[in-house]
Amino acid sequence: MYDLLAGLSVIEASSFVASPTAGLYCAQMGAEVIRVDQIGGGPDFRRWPVTEANDSLYWENLNRAKKSVALDLGRPEGRELLQALVRATGQFVTNFPVGGFLSHDALAEGRPDLITVRVMGWADGSPALDYTVNNSVGYPMLTGSGPEPVNHVLPAWDLLTGAYAAFALLAAIQRRGTTGEGGEVRIPLSDVAIGTVANLGGVAEVLYAGANRPRLGNAVYGLFGRDFVTRDGQRTMIVVVTPRQWANLIAALGLGAAVVAVETARGVSFATDDGLRFTHRDALYPLFEAAIAVRDHADLAAAFDAGGIVHSPYRTMHDAVQDPALVADNPIFGQTHNPSGFAYPAAGAFATLPQLDRRPPAPAPRNGAHSEEILSDRLSLSGTELARLIDAGIVGVAKTGDRSK
Repeated sequence: MYDLLAGLSVIEASSFVASPTAGLYCAQMGAEVIRVDQIGGGPDFRRWPVTEANDSLYWENLNRAKKSVALDLGRPEGRELLQALVRATGQFVTNFPVGGFLSHDALAEGRPDLITVRVMGWADGSPALDYTVNNSVGYPMLTGSGPEPVNHVLPAWDLLTGAYAAFALLAAIQRRGTTGEGGEVRIPLSDVAIGTVANLGGVAEVLYAGANRPRLGNAVYGLFGRDFVTRDGQRTMIVVVTPRQWANLIAALGLGAAVVAVETARGVSFATDDGLRFTHRDALYPLFEAAIAVRDHADLAAAFDAGGIVHSPYRTMHDAVQDPALVADNPIFGQTHNPSGFAYPAAGAFATLPQLDRRPPAPAPRNGAHSEEILSDRLSLSGTELARLIDAGIVGVAKTGDRSK
């Protein structure tokens, strides 16, 4: 947690991964992010993984450092309160539909400098999820060895879209500071996905080749990189990206003469050309498989580390969590109270600013924990009016001792 965005307030009305991620990143950098949900929680409030008490570990980690206002959004008065909060604050992040009571045009009435960042599925407003967008742009047909498609378990497009939404919010605020103008920024998952494909050369590649890239399993396209198994059964990934790493890898495995023989037979030199190493992998892989298969992983890892060779053993997520370098000794993690009641290391801001002190991660809020505070401060509602709204079930508040968020 840092205070780089101190003084910035954002209203967030969102669910699932992409839109909450945008708010999370802003909150971790010091913005006041006020999440507005349905009383009792939105559609992602119990999303797995959950504890035995059905508290969502997913929800309480994507919503750390935020404040919570709970409203009955099914009733006109609850919707009007959310609209009023957006107008009073001036910055809004959401994945609600383009039309309806949270349309930018409706919200900007009386607040022309309002900035709305809207995460969408498809640009035409139709719904999509990370898992369906990923299929649409072709990555499952490149993953694995085939012929079946392989879905990636990481919601990459959600996460990229959330990060891009946070960036777009700050860019729009910068523009408003210069011009005084607000506006809506729409960020469809589908555009983030196909745009990323294009940025990585994928669109140009298939149009130039007139065909899809071949399925490569665990091999890295265009580089010398693949998984190998050591004598003690450890599967490890090795990737070479520089001439020095290539030379050091050959030396560590004692393959100098064998590699020269391949180069001589094929009339090539692998010393500085990634593409040639990839093209002639049919001759190189067997040499490396044999050399690695007679060495234990610890021995190889020491030699690779000394040579600056990029490698990593395959392991489970449980194994990774036990790695002190990744979690216990990593300053991005810290302890804080969690609404679920379960104590575990919580992640704060991923960035490190050496010149600033890092504050510990903040907990996620309980549903409605800040309803009275925010509605009083932002909308100047009196205690009597707040009591009426609470009694009427239009505003929700967290109950004392309630572990639910």
